[in-house]
Amino acid sequence: MQTNNNRILLRGRLAASPSRSHINHGVEYLLLPLSVCRLSGAEDTLHVVAAREQLAVLPALEKGSPLTVCGEVRTFNNRSGVGSRLVVSVFARSLSQDDGEDENHLELSGTLCKPPVLRATPLGRTICDMILAANRRYGRADYLPCIAWGSLAYRCGAMEVGDRLALEGRLQSRVYTKEIDGRVQERTAFEVSIMSLTDGDTYEEQ
Repeated sequence: MQTNNNRILLRGRLAASPSRSHINHGVEYLLLPLSVCRLSGAEDTLHVVAAREQLAVLPALEKGSPLTVCGEVRTFNNRSGVGSRLVVSVFARSLSQDDGEDENHLELSGTLCKPPVLRATPLGRTICDMILAANRRYGRADYLPCIAWGSLAYRCGAMEVGDRLALEGRLQSRVYTKEIDGRVQERTAFEVSIMSLTDGDTYEEQ
């Protein structure tokens, strides 16, 4: 199976101290909420998952600690009934504490698995929503919600299910409200904001 490009670089600050996420094949993973500033000044808080041993080479991390993450975007379906159904996180390949401006750069390629939805916002901006399937090795895939604006939205809206799409963009968080059983709940959605379309190549996971 063709393996797709999926690489992300994040640089920001921890929004909270690391906490336990899960254990897989005997390896303990921690959740690191990372706050990254946009050029507009708004902040995205993204979920980074890293093996505990990756943190052993760094100074003790706590809220406010600077952190640089290289990895890939992963998804899984949340069947607990609590929170969002699709959970989007960043699987860390490496961690460091480099100096520099906040960074949020994603290179991604995959296949459209649902028809693109072209629409207009209440302010009249054109927007296109898509779901991109990015294959991993061993027959697995991540299903990533993507969003494009303006002229890019029109280009993406003309695509069809099964078309290949390669892009550069950023992973961002968006807070919204949802009414459940008469109560309004605040939730956070994560999506890929497309900055440009590219000729992305396949790559091999390390």
